[in-house]
Formats: sequence, C-alpha cells, structure tokens
Amino acid sequence: MSTSIVLASTSPFRQQLLEKLALEFDSCSPEVDETPLDNESPTELVLRLAKLKAAAGAKQKPNSIVIGSDQVAVINNQIIGKPLKRETAIEQLTAASGQSITFYTGLALHNGNTGEVEAIVEPFIVHFRSLTHEQICNYVDMEQPYYCAGSFKSEGLGIALFERLEGKDPNTLIGLPLISLIDLLHRQGVNVL
Repeated sequence: MSTSIVLASTSPFRQQLLEKLALEFDSCSPEVDETPLDNESPTELVLRLAKLKAAAGAKQKPNSIVIGSDQVAVINNQIIGKPLKRETAIEQLTAASGQSITFYTGLALHNGNTGEVEAIVEPFIVHFRSLTHEQICNYVDMEQPYYCAGSFKSEGLGIALFERLEGKDPNTLIGLPLISLIDLLHRQGVNVL
C-alpha cells in the first residue's frame, strides 16, 4: 500500500524545498494558532507548533504521512519574527550586524496509518558580517525580505550579509531540514532513493 505524503504548510519556500526530494506530495493549510505560550522557550515553541501542524494536517488528510514544521529566529535571547515592513527589516538587520542569530526549526512527522509522531528541533546559526547602515538599506531595498524571519533570504542576495553559517543542513535555514526529514521518512518506510 502506498501512503501519500502531505506537507502541512502553505509556505512556498517549504514546498520548494520538499520538491528537491522528488517525492509526490500534497499540501494543506494547518490553521494553527502560532502564539507563544507564557514562558515557552523558542525550542519548546517550534516543537509544539510543528506537532500541532502535523496533527492538523493528519485530520485533513487521514492515512497520510504528514510533515509539520515551524521556525523562529533568536538574537540576544529574543525571538524575532517577520519584519513585514522596510523599517522593521532595517532594525532587525542593524541588530544582527556583527552578531549571531540562531534559527530553531521544529520538524514533526505524523503517520496517519499508525498514529506514530516523531519530532525534532534542529538549530542553525547565522554569523553576520559587520554591516553599515547603507549596506543594510541597499539589501532591504533590493530583496525586500519582509516575509522572512530575520529579514533576509539566504537563498538569494542575503548570503552577502553573512560571515559564516553553522549547522547540519543549509535547507534548515530556509525552513525545512531535509537531511533530518529523510531520516524521519525512512523510519516510516518512505525511501527517497
């Protein structure tokens, strides 16, 4: 019996990443409240939300293997979100200049046939160059990263902002840790190759 794969996300970035694995998949909107709970750490938040998204997807697409994922960026122990506007993007990148930002990505796999759920949190650290105000403004105006946590697109010109990257899988930074996902899928009997 062939089990369908479902990505519980409407993110075009996550969909593009999953397409790299050449697996057929559907996607759905998990409709999950992403508000952090009181005193919830960034890792607890992304783990909880990844599981909730996978569970919500499993309700919509029973008997499927559902992938849920969530990500937050943390600088100086503060969660930073999507800037949504130019001024906020400039503020975020100014704060990141010469600093390191840790991205925590929660990944959950829900097997609708067995009820089994497996979830992990994968960190990824971005070390920023020391940037001038002019460089930051030029970048923001060129790429307009208003819907990206941390105010950059690492898969685009955002790479020019970095001194170095530190982590297991560069796909994690974009929102879906594919190396770990392949391991989780394999444990559920889905082989990519």
